[in-house]
Amino acid sequence: MTSGTRQHHSRHWQDEFLQRHQLDTAYLDNAHKWFTPLVQGLAAHQHSAGRSILVALNGCQGSGKTTVCDYLRCALEAEHRLQTVALSLDDFYLTRAQRQMLAASVDPLLATRGVPGTHDMPLLRATLEQLLDSQRREPVTIPRFDKATDDRHPPAGWDDITPPVHIVLLEGWCLGAQAQPRAALSQPINALEREEDASGKWRNYSNTRLGSEFQPLYALVDQWIMLRAPSFECVFDWRREQEQKLAARTPAGSASKLMDDRALRRFIQHYERITRQCLSALPDKVNHLFQLNAAREVIAYSHREHAGIMP
Repeated sequence: MTSGTRQHHSRHWQDEFLQRHQLDTAYLDNAHKWFTPLVQGLAAHQHSAGRSILVALNGCQGSGKTTVCDYLRCALEAEHRLQTVALSLDDFYLTRAQRQMLAASVDPLLATRGVPGTHDMPLLRATLEQLLDSQRREPVTIPRFDKATDDRHPPAGWDDITPPVHIVLLEGWCLGAQAQPRAALSQPINALEREEDASGKWRNYSNTRLGSEFQPLYALVDQWIMLRAPSFECVFDWRREQEQKLAARTPAGSASKLMDDRALRRFIQHYERITRQCLSALPDKVNHLFQLNAAREVIAYSHREHAGIMP
């Protein structure tokens, strides 16, 4: 491939990326500065490992995880010829019907997607193991979740990936979080916990699932990335922007579970306890730490060879 052909190919995928995410070219300037070295590092790590690798990305709601993962995927494929799959923990939520059953049998708050205990972890584990199987040649089916309807897409709307896959990118708001001691859960931290989980049953259930279902998953991860928000207070503004974009993409008159500001403020309280823990504990444990400002711009980067997140 000539230099001119490479430049044309690079511009092509970058233009498609910007259109897909409704971004201007300023995003690419920042991405080249902050994420191109990461792309090169992940490619080198995969070549050194000589096998499929799993990269986990943590970031609070609205921090830009999906956009960053898509940029990394595009760059790894276009610039390094590595087949890369980007997954979201969100796509592995239990269906609405399953969460309603949990709400009836365990606690009403489990009807709301988000916390550990509301994900289909066996499905996630099976999907990851298939994608990371270097000998597999049969297509791997990837589930997709529709936040506008608050339910999983029917299987006909799922994606098929043909192996071999070199790099799997998995992003999720609570990836890397550790289960807390029971005593740490005794005091509510917001109105939702105080008024709707006075007994602590919901947060203890979620905490137990975090320990039993997420910790084993961490053993599969080769590299950890974090997009660190300056504070939890940014989450409302960032998540509201997401909701507005989702509303703009949702056909008029369609069945929708989009949230107004009041519903959104209540919703993010489900995430507050674990998000605060991640903001505090993970920066010293991940391989790649990107510090964000309130405008979601990267302002600093640090790297450590070995992550401290253990199963």
